[in-house]
Amino acid sequence: MKTLVALTLSVALPVLGLAAPAPAAAQDLPKQIKIVVPFPAGGTTDILARYVAQTLETKHGITAIVDNRAGASGSIGSDGVSKSPADGSTLLLTATHHVINPSIRKSLPYDTRTAFSPVAVIATAPNAMVVTNGFASKTVAELIALAKKDPGKLSFASSGVGGSTHLSGEMFKQMAGIDMVHIPYKGAAPAMADLVGGHVPIMFDSLPTVIQNAKAGSLRVLAVTTKERAASLPDVPTMDEAGLKGFESLAWFGLYMPAAKSPAEVAAYDKLVAVIKDVLADPGIKEKFASQGVEPGKVFGADFTKFVDSEITKWSGVVKTANVPQE
Repeated sequence: MKTLVALTLSVALPVLGLAAPAPAAAQDLPKQIKIVVPFPAGGTTDILARYVAQTLETKHGITAIVDNRAGASGSIGSDGVSKSPADGSTLLLTATHHVINPSIRKSLPYDTRTAFSPVAVIATAPNAMVVTNGFASKTVAELIALAKKDPGKLSFASSGVGGSTHLSGEMFKQMAGIDMVHIPYKGAAPAMADLVGGHVPIMFDSLPTVIQNAKAGSLRVLAVTTKERAASLPDVPTMDEAGLKGFESLAWFGLYMPAAKSPAEVAAYDKLVAVIKDVLADPGIKEKFASQGVEPGKVFGADFTKFVDSEITKWSGVVKTANVPQE
């Protein structure tokens, strides 16, 4: 009888023109929220935020507005969110800069560890170590041997000082025990152009960009920086497999709300975690994210909080050892 009643209701709702109630996890959350992206419109972080906003509306009836507040490596927009009410109405969707900024900026108007309640890893993308086609070394081990033979002779490019691609290179230097010269560019595109053109031999870059050039035969990929091999490059080893045990460097995007303290704020946070978990499980999101070369995140709530803390600590150590100048 219960099954019959359930079936009858599921058929009757569309006929009567009634809207199905929002999933339990979404109830009591604000019906309109603002997702602050601390970077200009059109970038990967902004695009991912808009995909999340669309799915929040279609699956949970929540209208989400994306608000771009660029500047100071993401800290301007982040500061605004840190001072907002912790009721789920204002969220922050930002990139790996969030956990690197505490180490490379002289001061921040907020404490990254305590000013936010981390909700979820929204998406991840591995970085990769690439070299020019004419580079002598065919493997990571050969590159390390070459670097040790001529300390300071090799150089590597990055999209800029303090970014994940720069610090991936610094971590590689530290774990391999070698010396390479860092050449920062104003963005990944000009850095990649110089690599393909043979003006700089080595670079760490995000996998989506790397794959395009690898398929075109413009460069060679020596390793990916994730713990597991990339499905799009199954024959390319990980850094761990190449001999640098424990090496891991991800480009990732996270969602945060202002620090939840009161029981009501904690309840809103818990509901938000459940809703975002449901959003990222949507098949449509996976397809849309794939168009940007990223995969939906799988770390939520307390586990994400621990991950954020570990990332801040990890990059702080890399920055300190590398003597990266503070901005």
